[in-house]
Amino acid sequence: MPSPWTTVVISPHFDDAALSLAGLLRRLDGPAAVATVHAAAAPAGSELSYWDSVCGFTSTAETHRARLAEDARACALMRVDQVLLDHADGPYRDSEPLTSLTDFLAGLPLTTRVLLPLGTNQRDHRAVRDQGLAALAARPGADAADALRPWVYADLPYSGAADEWGTDQASAALERSDRGSAYRDLKSRYRLDVVQDLHLTEEEWIAKREAVLCYTSQLAPVAVDHKAFLRSPGPLQSELVWELS
Repeated sequence: MPSPWTTVVISPHFDDAALSLAGLLRRLDGPAAVATVHAAAAPAGSELSYWDSVCGFTSTAETHRARLAEDARACALMRVDQVLLDHADGPYRDSEPLTSLTDFLAGLPLTTRVLLPLGTNQRDHRAVRDQGLAALAARPGADAADALRPWVYADLPYSGAADEWGTDQASAALERSDRGSAYRDLKSRYRLDVVQDLHLTEEEWIAKREAVLCYTSQLAPVAVDHKAFLRSPGPLQSELVWELS
């Protein structure tokens, strides 16, 4: 069946698309989907990861049920379809290739706009980015005139730590920063052109915050590392996307 979506956001984990792109998703024309890569349950008998334990969960099954429900609520608020790919989260899987991601991207039309994470400060994010780029380049006809170039989005709040975030100097500041290795890596291989530089209105921010707050189970641990990341004004109110060529 042909894809019903004009835009697909590849989200490494539950919450990444909402944190990074909830504003943009509400502005898009045409149907869109958020495809979460690490959306499968942990293998039976897996020991609860440190991250899931500090989120307050007592079992991997409870974790998965709660995260699926959180993501479904957020996707409904963002007016996108929820797509779940068959890979367990990083602590519950080895480093084997993300085959479900490759198969999913291979099945999308060349005219589907695909957004991948920049990969800032997170190993899973970078693995999703690199395998996603390889899968898109390997599609038959990927060099055709109607094939859209990949877009890469700043994964928030990780990319938004610099004081210049939300200004015209955001890309340059990210490149210089301690968190800029993913940006520098891509820039060494591609030309990066800013194609979306969003500064959310008050109404858009209220809607984005509502979607982000769906992911209740993870917000407190994120705040340990990223302090008041939900503050207003703050890093989540600016969204940045580059086109790769």
